[in-house]
Amino acid sequence: MALTDTALKALKPREKVFTVADNRGLYVEVFPTGGVVWRYRYRLNGKLEKLTLGKYPALTLKNARFKRDEAAQAAAMGTSPAEQKRLAKVAAADATTVAEFGERFFREIVAKDRADLTMPRRYFDKAILPAIGAKPVRDVTTEDVRAIIWRKKDEGFDAAAGQIRGVLKRLFDYAATAGLVTTNPVLALPMRHVHKAKARERALSPEEIKTFLRAAFESNIRRQFKIALHLVLLTMVRKSELLLARWEHVDLEHAEWHIPAEHSKTGKPHIVFLSRQAVALFKELHILAGGSDLVLPGRGSLTKPFAHNAINNALKVALRGQPIPAFTIHDLRRTASTLLHESGWPSDVVEKALNHTIGGVRGVYNRAEYAPKRLEMLQFWADFIEQLTTTGQVILGRFKQVA
Repeated sequence: MALTDTALKALKPREKVFTVADNRGLYVEVFPTGGVVWRYRYRLNGKLEKLTLGKYPALTLKNARFKRDEAAQAAAMGTSPAEQKRLAKVAAADATTVAEFGERFFREIVAKDRADLTMPRRYFDKAILPAIGAKPVRDVTTEDVRAIIWRKKDEGFDAAAGQIRGVLKRLFDYAATAGLVTTNPVLALPMRHVHKAKARERALSPEEIKTFLRAAFESNIRRQFKIALHLVLLTMVRKSELLLARWEHVDLEHAEWHIPAEHSKTGKPHIVFLSRQAVALFKELHILAGGSDLVLPGRGSLTKPFAHNAINNALKVALRGQPIPAFTIHDLRRTASTLLHESGWPSDVVEKALNHTIGGVRGVYNRAEYAPKRLEMLQFWADFIEQLTTTGQVILGRFKQVA
């Protein structure tokens, strides 16, 4: 008996896949998940073939029969509808450019792995697209990706070259999964030959902190950058967490900054307890934000934050000519951690303030937030930094010992 719209709507999934026939080879396949797919079974040169027409209800009964009739006509002329469909897919895949597939890659893969797409997106847009964006994915060779990676290495940015290789490898891994390529052209370029990451150990001494802050505030970098660098040091947050901060998450009355899960590297919400000094800096940033919802709206835009490189470059400018070894913004977190540990603050309190995930058995059973201790510690840390900048005294040995 032929199918009807009423019968189709009444179909219920079962534990196993089952089929319901219409007529002349047309039928639906019903999956345990509730999905319903139209199929057409026919014979060509004595051989049974099967063609998938589409999903119900997107493909209606009337249109499914129309597509069946088209396929039956092709089969009657000696042409395989299933093979035609396969060749059409291959042709479409052959025509897919890196630029087109890159958008799919960021939407379906990268966006699900991380909240902040800024850096991988920057590498893709600035280094990869100009070189191979217009090229079909299938035609990209190892020489193509080598040229992109080595161009960055030749500029002296080995770490960035390694990051670009990482983006390319993941993109072509997904291209292989999607059936666009059979081999990943990046695999011929091992990461160890591009960039070997070294564990960073840079932590500023109290004297270097004093020099850094004085240099930053006396430099000609934007006022927002001066305050941002100071805040990273005082609050121990990640650079990305500050750049993405919004005023709706900052409670100056209660001296708390609530970092939502989507802005946190750990994927969990985090509370930063603000010292007196941090509150004062946030109040100045509020004035400088000019009504923006962002704590640090970018240059010329109230809706987009500053780029990561902008604040990195600001630090380089501020340190130009200063008698201290170079360091990164992330090193400011390590600096706070190092000096607070040396002063006797409990490791779990420091790690919680850094928004680190505590590993091992301790991490499983220790759910304490240490809110009072964190508040006390961050105020203590801010007072110490203030004393360095106002009196110039380096008094690490007089740090309060915490039981």
